Amino acid sequence: MPFSQDQLSELNLLALFHSSSSQEGIKVHQHSADPAMVAAAKRLHDKGLVTQPDGGYLTPQGSEITEQVHRILSVLSSSP
Repeated sequence: MPFSQDQLSELNLLALFHSSSSQEGIKVHQHSADPAMVAAAKRLHDKGLVTQPDGGYLTPQGSEITEQVHRILSVLSSSP
């Protein structure tokens, strides 16, 4: 089953977080950000992965998932 566009937006947003630091958050500005990213931030908040509907900080579960997202990106970005 392929990723939906909503899931890809959520993964892209999670990839913007630094998984090594719980002190660095992000803010998705509702008036200037891509509407898909605004909606993704809200969904991630609803799922308990970020602390605020507009991003904020990663929750412990969000941090774990973000580490996995970074690993996947690393593998997919490497050349054979």
